[in-house]
Amino acid sequence: MIKDLLNSFNFRHACKIFDKNRKIEQEDFNIILESARLSPSSFGFEPWKFIVLRDKNIKDRLLPYIWGAQNILPTASEYVVILARRGNKLLSNSDYITHMLYNVHKINSEKAEARREKYKTFQESDFNLTSSPKALFDWSSKQSYIALANMMTTAAVLKIDSCAIEGFNMKKLDTILSEELGYNIEEFGISVMVAFGYRLNEQPIKTRQSIEDIVEYK
Repeated sequence: MIKDLLNSFNFRHACKIFDKNRKIEQEDFNIILESARLSPSSFGFEPWKFIVLRDKNIKDRLLPYIWGAQNILPTASEYVVILARRGNKLLSNSDYITHMLYNVHKINSEKAEARREKYKTFQESDFNLTSSPKALFDWSSKQSYIALANMMTTAAVLKIDSCAIEGFNMKKLDTILSEELGYNIEEFGISVMVAFGYRLNEQPIKTRQSIEDIVEYK
């Protein structure tokens, strides 16, 4: 079992071009999405949303502004835009946090308000996240990368290739997705994108630092 898991990590690489004729079965893709849904997040507040982009017209509009996916976006079987929540929507007194505490976590009011107070202290004192909207968005985006990693690992276990994409013009994409999909750019921003499919070319040799270079025991 452990060997199979490590083999999956060795299988995974940044696939830069996919076989456009091979499509992922919906059942397998649902497992990848479920791994995102089940991912951990700070305080369990899940500050993310996942857009599965299948509309070719929207992809064509986005492509000029995604320099990191020129061969990826047109060939991938599935393309996911991961959004992270912005500023005021993540403050301790926001409607979203109230929704998470009471409707999702389903805890009683005493425990909910105690957790809210801890979260407020964490934001304002421990991590100084309320110093600027960007600080909160950056923290929110950090959470989304946990889901990203889980999706990519799950895909590798299923022998599905993937590639994370950060190479894009954020402002241009925000505008297009707002116009085309109607998502509120005051509430969400693009954190990262990820493509899934099946490789067209052989996997390059994986290069990594040795375990001795990156791990220290004290």
